[in-house]
Amino acid sequence: MANRLKVVRTVAPLRRALEPYRRRGDRIALIPTMGALHRGHMALVQEAQRRARRVVVSIFVNPTQFAPHEDFDSYPRRFAADIIALREAKIDLAWVPSVGAMYPDGFATRIAPEGPAKAGLEDEFRPHFLGGVATVVAKLLTQVSPDLAFFGQKDYQQLRVVTQMAKDLDLPVKIIGVPTVREPDGLALSSRNAYLSAAERTVAPMLHRVLKSCANRIKNGEIADRVLNVARIEIDVAGFKLDYLEARHALTLAPISSPKDGPMRLLVAAKLGKTRLIDNIAV
Repeated sequence: MANRLKVVRTVAPLRRALEPYRRRGDRIALIPTMGALHRGHMALVQEAQRRARRVVVSIFVNPTQFAPHEDFDSYPRRFAADIIALREAKIDLAWVPSVGAMYPDGFATRIAPEGPAKAGLEDEFRPHFLGGVATVVAKLLTQVSPDLAFFGQKDYQQLRVVTQMAKDLDLPVKIIGVPTVREPDGLALSSRNAYLSAAERTVAPMLHRVLKSCANRIKNGEIADRVLNVARIEIDVAGFKLDYLEARHALTLAPISSPKDGPMRLLVAAKLGKTRLIDNIAV
């Protein structure tokens, strides 16, 4: 049987390709990615295929979420390998717009999210990031008009921002977070892990070990602030440059001091060498 994957690069052919699915009443899922696909992305694919008849994967390295000093130009791009992986996974459609197709001349609209986007986490260190994410995801959701959209929980603040945006704008889509996929030693899968040197790769899993230890101690009744203060020192001594390690409400991302204040999520971001790693865990 011939593989069914279609690759489209502009909006009009995208909508033409989707129209037969809509006429048949097929449920459509979207997985937004920036390519360089790995097992974490494939977990999103598997969950989407479980819940929807048709699956669209977008590949777009979004320039508006990178600051001038960040790694837009060097961000991993493996388009040929990505298409092979999507074909093997029996994806229906790959949506691969160019920057010009996504942001044509005269483009003048941006989404400025608040709420969980102003939590003092990623927004504190990458103030451009979540606005860029919200804008591009809003466009992707409008272009594809899926019934479901899947995001990894590793980028937890992003997941909360996208969920809030879809709710606030009355977008007819259900946002679904999929648990983080990890290496056997606990390191969260990320395209940026390719930047780690061999020595850094041996140190990187410590972030997850610290998160697990903190979560267990807080569950067992220890005071969160004290636990996190000790953990911050551990992370610093291990050679990371810590941006944040915080306990937050899992839905609003507001600071909380105890699981009694609501569902708690621990979130961390730190640089190891030139590579910035993020992770999170439920308490």
